Amino acid sequence: MIPLDYHIHTNFSRDSQALMTEMCRASIEHSILEIGFTEHFDLYPDDLSYQFFQVDAWWEELKRCRDAFRGSLNIRAGIEIGEPHLYQKAVQNMLESYPWDYILGSLHWVGTESISGSSFFEKPEEIAYKGYFQELAEMATQADFDIVAHMDIVKRYGFDIYGSYDPRPYEDEIRAVLRACAERELTLEVNALTLRRSVGQTSPSDEILAWFLEEGGTWVTMGSDAHKPEEVGFGLEQVMNSLQAIGFKYLARYEARQRKPHPLP
Repeated sequence: MIPLDYHIHTNFSRDSQALMTEMCRASIEHSILEIGFTEHFDLYPDDLSYQFFQVDAWWEELKRCRDAFRGSLNIRAGIEIGEPHLYQKAVQNMLESYPWDYILGSLHWVGTESISGSSFFEKPEEIAYKGYFQELAEMATQADFDIVAHMDIVKRYGFDIYGSYDPRPYEDEIRAVLRACAERELTLEVNALTLRRSVGQTSPSDEILAWFLEEGGTWVTMGSDAHKPEEVGFGLEQVMNSLQAIGFKYLARYEARQRKPHPLP
């Protein structure tokens, strides 16, 4: 049994065609107790998801699913906000307008470059990765959110270009992110999407999770980053085993932006 999957997208995100009801059924089939829908809310004008998210319609569908699956599945209202430190007024307006359960903060752009575009990796590996983690530290220090999403997701794309990924050369920059998370008591998401990609490890990796403990971090949660029904819950049993082996005791659950511990099974 999987306690939660806190990173799920539907057709309210530009990069998914899945219906919310389909994702709910898949969650029940995989014996997941609680899920959170986290559509992309991107504010950078050049992002392909810019102005795609229709939040009012999404809330109506969320309410319908909560009614339809009541007693079988807890459904949380999340949102994945890109670069929240750069658009704080717009982010605050969104957060104040709806009763969110939790907020994912994610970094997909560094300056004017998308980390999913090949041009970001035309520079030397050290410059690309260090630039990403330095910007992520700014986000972790400044923005209003609850959970850092897939904190080293940059490796998803960089691995295919550079042929490898080792976080140790960027340890100083990564630990700066982790210290900011620990000091602000932010939760670190362990994202399983990168298990489905050629890099073949969670985001962040086990090594970075161990550094998080060393920096005083306590709170972790997990998500499949599913964009299709067959991806719901993928890799999360492996995530739980890794977290236990590293030394974490709890997963973070959220309701109305209040965090609660859930013992790792």
